[in-house]
Amino acid sequence: MDLLLSIIVLLVLLLVSNFISHYLPMIPTALTQIALGILFAGFVEEISFELEAEWFLLLFVAPLLFNDGRRFPRDELWKMRWPILANAFILVFLTTIVGGSFIHWLIPSIPLAAAFALAAILSPTDPVAVNGIAERIYLPPVILRLVRGESLINDASGLIAFNYAVAAVVTGYFSLGEAVLDFIYVVAVGAVSGVIIGLLLVGLRRSLRRQGIVDVTFYSLLQLVSPFIIYYAAEALLHASGVIAVVAAGIVHSSIKERAGIRNADEQVVTEHMWSIILFVLNGVVFLLLGLSIPSAMKETVENPAISNWLIIGYILAIGLVIMLIRMIWTYCYIGLECLLSKGGKTTKPSIKVSVLTGLTGVRGAITMAGVLSLPYFVASGNLFPERSLIIMLAGGIILLTLIAAAILLPLLSKREAAKASAEPPPYDQYKIRLLRAAVERIEEETIRDNQAAAFELIGEYKRVIDQLRYDNKEDERIREMEEELMEYRLIGLRTERRFLRECVNEGQVSQEIIGRILKSLDLREELLAHSLLSKVTFVLGQIKRKYGETDRATANELDHYAQMQELQIAAAKAAIAKLSQIKEESGHAESITIVIREYERFLARWKTAEIDDMRSRMMLDEQKEELRFKALEVERSTIQGMYEDGQINRETAKYLRRFINDVESLLLQETEE
Repeated sequence: MDLLLSIIVLLVLLLVSNFISHYLPMIPTALTQIALGILFAGFVEEISFELEAEWFLLLFVAPLLFNDGRRFPRDELWKMRWPILANAFILVFLTTIVGGSFIHWLIPSIPLAAAFALAAILSPTDPVAVNGIAERIYLPPVILRLVRGESLINDASGLIAFNYAVAAVVTGYFSLGEAVLDFIYVVAVGAVSGVIIGLLLVGLRRSLRRQGIVDVTFYSLLQLVSPFIIYYAAEALLHASGVIAVVAAGIVHSSIKERAGIRNADEQVVTEHMWSIILFVLNGVVFLLLGLSIPSAMKETVENPAISNWLIIGYILAIGLVIMLIRMIWTYCYIGLECLLSKGGKTTKPSIKVSVLTGLTGVRGAITMAGVLSLPYFVASGNLFPERSLIIMLAGGIILLTLIAAAILLPLLSKREAAKASAEPPPYDQYKIRLLRAAVERIEEETIRDNQAAAFELIGEYKRVIDQLRYDNKEDERIREMEEELMEYRLIGLRTERRFLRECVNEGQVSQEIIGRILKSLDLREELLAHSLLSKVTFVLGQIKRKYGETDRATANELDHYAQMQELQIAAAKAAIAKLSQIKEESGHAESITIVIREYERFLARWKTAEIDDMRSRMMLDEQKEELRFKALEVERSTIQGMYEDGQINRETAKYLRRFINDVESLLLQETEE
């Protein structure tokens, strides 16, 4: 029960963090999630979140890195292989040695081996937070690719170096030769095992398909569990690097997927949708767990009277600055060396700004916290692990420092002009409105007497989507003016209906009781136009009562009154349409009046639809709507192609709009199958 409650709490916190990030886009979502985790851990002590490093790597790191490996472009990975490998191995070991030496010099109470362990676990970078920052500012693409590429491997190298250093502290023994041989074995066997197991899983999938098993969900689930199988096999059976194994398997899967092409298109679509949800949850929960673990990890050191909290903050700032400086200096030197060795002179010259940006993008994250929390409490001699609580405190503080530094300094150092050009998304909503309007025009062309009810119902659905898109688009200057015009003409329609009903009473065509009930309904509609909360509640309650209330006990007199009310409402709506059509001919607000007239036409169509009692007629109406929908989708696709050929949209925008159409069509086809 505690596990289930913990999972629910994490998912709720994940939703809350993304809700907050929607209104505070200047703060990276990862930082918001960490802050939310810290606040929750501080106020709620009944629920604890403890996860061992091995389980963390299996449940979170393995699927995330497998996905990164399968999605990273192979051409770019091969093109940047040397800088990625250099950052993933040489920079990690430089950070371990130089950073560890500085930590031991700054805090002599931390032994050199323990200082190496802290520096090693601070070397892996986490690109998730940087990706969130890069969505709203401009960062050179080469820097982003480098950060994403090195993160595929430096988790493994950093953890390996960390384990060696921790073993040296615990046992008091370290052999450089043995460490080098063991490192080569762990990395090489991890990579080979990942490739082999990945190919075996692909072969299994193909073999099952040849035997007639074509269940898309089965194969999607098989791919989702693949990283767990690969990681566990490499770690538990071969004692190699599971991290390297899942990355290698992901790259293999990417190659196989490209060769498969459209043969397994259905499987790939379903799998991508499943991965998108899983990645959203895993990435968010990782930073929530990070925030939840920081208070308890720091509690012992904060409450220790032997060391000042201000001194600890000074340590965090000094160590964090040195770790970032190592990365900056390494980047500058590597670019300079690459420039000297380049024969063609195509390599860019070293730049201080690029080096600083690269240093700031090296944000530390969950791998660092998970590793440092796995530090043992005792060494082999039975003594306490030296300065364990202080090391955990320093690691947590440096994680926060690198995140905050990236969130503040990267936007300041990036090119604002380029950021505006690159971060400003295309006006997708405006393009969608064009497609939907083209669909409405096509439906109107296809409308005949037999499918009129279905056409009006479908046009109403499209119109509501268009209105919602217009209102969601805050940059549309026409919205406020349109709202005022729509309010004005809707009120004109209501006044026309009242005038018509009073004339009916004066002429003695209907009783005052029936007119009173209709006028009460008109009053409620007018209050709804004024956005009255009470009227909206009354309207909803009335709908529930009409839908679920008892109707089988109605008397013959009540049924007669209902029939008269229906006839009067239809006649009043027709009178309103006539009045608005007259105004339309005299006014220049054709668009607003047309919208209101269509609302009345849909109202009349609903009355006709309500008269359809038998299932066969309802099915015929649904079939007519379905046929009209597919014709609308055809014209939407041709509209996209026309905009692309005319140069109004680029290839990426055309792909986005086609995916939008494909999603709608997939939903229709799914409903048809059901």
